[in-house]
Amino acid sequence: MKRQLFKDKRSLYILCIGFAIILTAFSTSEKDLLKSRYMDLFNTIYKELDLLYVDTINPKQTIKAGIEGMLAQLDPYTEFYDEDENEDLEIMTKGTYGGIGSYIVQHGDYVAISEPYEGQAAYQAGLKAGDLILEIDGEDMKGKKNAYVSEKLRGEVGTKFRIKVRRPGEKKDIEREVTRQTIQFPLVPYYGIVRDSIGYINIAGFNGHPSAEVRKAFIELKQKGIKGIIIDIRNNTGGILDEAVAIANIFVPRGETIVSMKGRIRQSEQIYKTTQEPVDTVIPVVVMVNSISASASEILAGAMQDLDRGVIVGKRTFGKGLVQNIRQLPYGGNLKVTIAKYYTPSGRCIQAIDYSHRNEDGSVGRVPDSLTRVFYTKAGRKVRDGGGITPDVEIAPEKFSNNILYYLITENIIFDYATDYCLQHEHIAQADSFSITDADYENFKKRVLDSDFKYDRQSEKFLKSLKEVAEFEGYTETAKAEFEALEKKLQHDPEHDLNYFKKDITDYINYEIVKRYYFQKGGLMQQLKHDEEIDEAAGIINDRARYAQLLSPAKEEATATDRAKSMENE
Repeated sequence: MKRQLFKDKRSLYILCIGFAIILTAFSTSEKDLLKSRYMDLFNTIYKELDLLYVDTINPKQTIKAGIEGMLAQLDPYTEFYDEDENEDLEIMTKGTYGGIGSYIVQHGDYVAISEPYEGQAAYQAGLKAGDLILEIDGEDMKGKKNAYVSEKLRGEVGTKFRIKVRRPGEKKDIEREVTRQTIQFPLVPYYGIVRDSIGYINIAGFNGHPSAEVRKAFIELKQKGIKGIIIDIRNNTGGILDEAVAIANIFVPRGETIVSMKGRIRQSEQIYKTTQEPVDTVIPVVVMVNSISASASEILAGAMQDLDRGVIVGKRTFGKGLVQNIRQLPYGGNLKVTIAKYYTPSGRCIQAIDYSHRNEDGSVGRVPDSLTRVFYTKAGRKVRDGGGITPDVEIAPEKFSNNILYYLITENIIFDYATDYCLQHEHIAQADSFSITDADYENFKKRVLDSDFKYDRQSEKFLKSLKEVAEFEGYTETAKAEFEALEKKLQHDPEHDLNYFKKDITDYINYEIVKRYYFQKGGLMQQLKHDEEIDEAAGIINDRARYAQLLSPAKEEATATDRAKSMENE
């Protein structure tokens, strides 16, 4: 009779568990040993440097560089904030800061006020777009960069400072006392009715409490009898997760899962569901996204897509499926650390870059489409993980081919023209109807040409490179005539470009001018006039048959979903 090693399965199970505990303990012990060894090594190296290095070492800079080098091996969202950097962290998490409430721009030797926020400190002090900042509390700002001036303008709420500016058209410099306020970035800079009775809400960020503003705006638009609603989160880089859930709840019934989190530790795991009664669960919804839409924007778009509650229109989103938490550190520091990945209602994670698997050179790449997996929406439509939210209706990426417009913007040519235009016009038409005249554009064109405006032409650069390649390969002589003919056609001709790109340049001039009178809201209204993506979104809402078709699974998708459900029941 053979010897019985184990009397029953229970004995075998207990033995396996014992082996697992021993192996885990060994692994943990080895890990702790390595950690202790290298922490001791780091400390010893610093002491040796502090004692022997030829120059005096700054302990803060040296050790901080070591911390940042360690975090650089992880992901770009895990960051250390020293005590004096906590204001930046507060701006990031709350969307507020103590300051004047204005964008600023580098303008020659000085920094200029470029876009004051309506009703905030800079506006109340009478500062205007185009004002050159000469002094702050008596300190000369000539030669100072944006970051330095920005730091001087920020400070504790309620503190005061004096600012001296030079305003075009004024003979004397202007001096003002400014009281720093709590500055909140406009979260919903504009909402209204566009394209034949369709509501529109622009959400600029998810920090603060945009959900309350979005709910109020939507109710107001519903009372005006809108046929559908466009939620625009293009260029919205995200913010607080709870706010994305709350905004989804406006359109989704109570009790629906919007997003879930999974991390290494159990405390990181959480499911977020809608908790309130919605405002409207049937009105057609289109969510506008692009490649900059990230994080909380993707949570909102992903939930609306997975729950078949809205059509997603635009370009594939950024692909940030990582969740951060703030951990307080000794001596006033903070660590923003990635603690989990988030998953949309269908169960997919849309993280596009795999930071845990780096190439030999330390670089990381996007998850290839071939390695992404298929998931299904509530109605059975196919969606994929691993690369952002793919819109239901994709719009081709816009190519910024207008080379001259780029330089007119970056060299402040349009900015200065708008400043002068405002000096000559106390009032303009409403934001959504304003446009400069053909005569105005001719004046602008003359101004540019008289200034001997120069800019790099990409065609000339490529032609030069092509000639160098041709010379290297021995084709210069045989292609000489062709090169000369092409060179004549590509001669630098600003007047030609100003005429050829008149529409694009005029649109941007209109945008820059309107902001001076109607602020962020007016700028958005001006841009929406010629927004082809908004035209597409409105067309989908107006075509109810197409809207329903986009939210319904294809026949093969429906069959696959039924088969999967049947297998689950078995």
